[in-house]
Amino acid sequence: MAEESRRRLAAILAADVAGYSRLVGAHEEGTLAALRAHRAELIDDFIRSHGGRIANTAGDSMLLEFPSAADAVKCIVAVQQDMAERNGDIDPERRIRFRVGINVGDVVAEGEDLLGDGVNIAARVEGLSEPGGLAISDDAHRQVRDRLDIPWRDGGAHEVKNIARPVQVWHWRPATSVREATSQDTVAMASALSSIAVLPFANMSGDVEQEYFADGIAEDVITALSRVSRLRVIARNWSFAYKGLSPDIRRVAEELGVRYVLEGSVRSGGNRIRVNAQLIDATDGGHLWAERYDRKVDDVFEIQDQIVKEIVTNLRLRLTDGEQALMFSRGTDNIEAWQQCLRAVDQYMKHDASGHLRARTCRARRGPRSRLRGGLGGAGLHLLVRGQDGLDRNGAGKVRAAPRVGR
Repeated sequence: MAEESRRRLAAILAADVAGYSRLVGAHEEGTLAALRAHRAELIDDFIRSHGGRIANTAGDSMLLEFPSAADAVKCIVAVQQDMAERNGDIDPERRIRFRVGINVGDVVAEGEDLLGDGVNIAARVEGLSEPGGLAISDDAHRQVRDRLDIPWRDGGAHEVKNIARPVQVWHWRPATSVREATSQDTVAMASALSSIAVLPFANMSGDVEQEYFADGIAEDVITALSRVSRLRVIARNWSFAYKGLSPDIRRVAEELGVRYVLEGSVRSGGNRIRVNAQLIDATDGGHLWAERYDRKVDDVFEIQDQIVKEIVTNLRLRLTDGEQALMFSRGTDNIEAWQQCLRAVDQYMKHDASGHLRARTCRARRGPRSRLRGGLGGAGLHLLVRGQDGLDRNGAGKVRAAPRVGR
């Protein structure tokens, strides 16, 4: 017999680790060991001492319930303050920093787990939290503003996924320790000020067959930017993980470890193309640059070059003569060959027999030995040539990792 659901008012805390996928990808064993140590030595004791309980955990995320919003806030403020000190002696690239959201609302209890809008809002508020800090909903803020001596910063109202009304958010973060501040300044000088992720451009054409074209533009921009020695460019494999999503740019930047994000869209019809692109500073969500290009399809290379030039200009990067020549070098002006190459790679990456055969057909149509520019064209053809034997005897595609184009 299924356990009966119970509805009640609760103070809900949702938390996860900022940039968890990146941390695990770079230092899996160390990250998991550190997370276990933080829980055993710090977090679980604070939860118990403030009357909280763990309702659910999944990977790096935790869902907690507390008797009141004040108990939840006091608990996590203590945790985040101690975490700031614990992180002081840790390599910035390996630090575990929690994002936390708190809400007071109606929940449905099923066994030990909690469901309902109260939980959903806590999770959305957590997504708006600064790493190492705390974000609370307006309902939670009303419960604690006159009870706790904590400085809150008004984060404004936000439209969040699957919540009917805008959610008002309030922020708090601990004072940064001297050790952490020093290392943060070092990281900012060395990396954050010159790092970018190029997200896959959205295909607005209404034709899924045009996906390859939007992907090709973003891929070529990644390749061109990766030739700038003073700019760290996130590899396609990582940035294209957000394809088809509408992610929060600040969260993308945190997960990928960058300051700047380029996003855009492509709409094509007949021999015309419209490309929208915008460069965002993830520290404040502001637009450094945005432009719309309405051109002929044959002008796509010029559009790509213009986007790259605008990025370099707005990030105030100085290019050597060699970098400038290499970045804007052009292997071909044959747009048809370029498109056939993109179609080939798109089909090949489906990793099935029919896709591979269509890929070989597209490759043959590109013409004899036409040398294409880098990006999806160059890297993709190399993959395709090497992958022609990538079908087993039953015709099933062998899945291969895509090349890492960016640095």
